[in-house]
Amino acid sequence: MFFLSTRNKLLHRETIFIGSLNSSVVHPREIFKQAMRYSAASIMCFHNHPSGDASPSHQDIAVTKRLKKVGDLIGIPLIDHIIIGNNTFTSLKQEGYF
Repeated sequence: MFFLSTRNKLLHRETIFIGSLNSSVVHPREIFKQAMRYSAASIMCFHNHPSGDASPSHQDIAVTKRLKKVGDLIGIPLIDHIIIGNNTFTSLKQEGYF
């Protein structure tokens, strides 16, 4: 997770969740608690897919939509959610998921 300033400069980088081979439980409250701790103006979410396929899962899309909704509600917007695979990545924002 990247916590960014009003000028999109990195304030802090932190691993908040570590998943298993095929899943991870992501709670927006933990992410935004840290965002408030660092006085972040916005956040960016990154995670990898061990399979190497950077395509978003249904869970990835659902989590992204929750993060977007909560961020908009409290004034700390989600800038993007990036999934990293083998020598590739997917931007959920560019793909139109939010």
